[in-house]
Amino acid sequence: MRIFHLLPFLILMFLSFTTPSTSSTDSFIFGGCSQVKFLPGSDYENQVNSIFTSLANSAMFTSYNNFTSQGSSSQDTVYGLFQCRGDLNSGQCSRCVALAVSRLGTLCVNSAGGALQLDGCFIKYDNLTFLGVEDKTVVLKKCGPSTELTSDALTRRDAVLAYLGASTGSYKVSSSGNVYGVAQCTGDLSMSECQDCVSDAIQRLKTECGGANWGDMYLAKCYARYSEGGDHSHGGKDDDHNKNDEEIQKTLAILVGLIAGVALIIIFISFLSKVCRKHKEGK
Repeated sequence: MRIFHLLPFLILMFLSFTTPSTSSTDSFIFGGCSQVKFLPGSDYENQVNSIFTSLANSAMFTSYNNFTSQGSSSQDTVYGLFQCRGDLNSGQCSRCVALAVSRLGTLCVNSAGGALQLDGCFIKYDNLTFLGVEDKTVVLKKCGPSTELTSDALTRRDAVLAYLGASTGSYKVSSSGNVYGVAQCTGDLSMSECQDCVSDAIQRLKTECGGANWGDMYLAKCYARYSEGGDHSHGGKDDDHNKNDEEIQKTLAILVGLIAGVALIIIFISFLSKVCRKHKEGK
């Protein structure tokens, strides 16, 4: 019966309308490529691919790692690292790094080095060693509208940033009232190097963004961000997990209802067919 051919189409069409939109962890922040190129099919390309594979595989188990892939000569050695945002679980981290690797491979075709920052993760590779080297070069600065923060909000902002600058560890979150802040370093920096990098990012934020209601300062090895009203605040793992569970449960409930409805139609049509056959045979 033709109704059986309709069932897969209905389910696929339904799923296309209920697929969640791209999460904020996938949002593009910045990316850049080395001007130096390598030859396709070269040993260096093999080492780059090896680094990409290592980054994607390792992200399934940890939020940070670095790798060195040595070629036949020192010129063919490639260094790479990834760093996931500190509040992501292993599944979110793995997904973000896999996406970042794919995008960087497309963005930096045949480039000897490149870096890509998504909202949820950062990856970098190069033939010059950068692992364990502090780098406070400004990569990206973004400030909110020129609308000034109130004196109370400015005090809260400064308190949030002060806490971030004084904290140790690679990932830090702070809030005061409706002002939120977050800072993070790549895992190859020591605690003192991380604190120094974040402090520099915070000072630049205060100087260059003034009283803007939000600001982002990305340096080569760390970043600091703040916002009033939660523009840049990130929900915790439990919040994200609960929201995802609720959406999945709703989707499954509707999907089960749809399938049950189609099944009833099939049964009803089958019943009518039998009645019609019996009626014809009776004649």
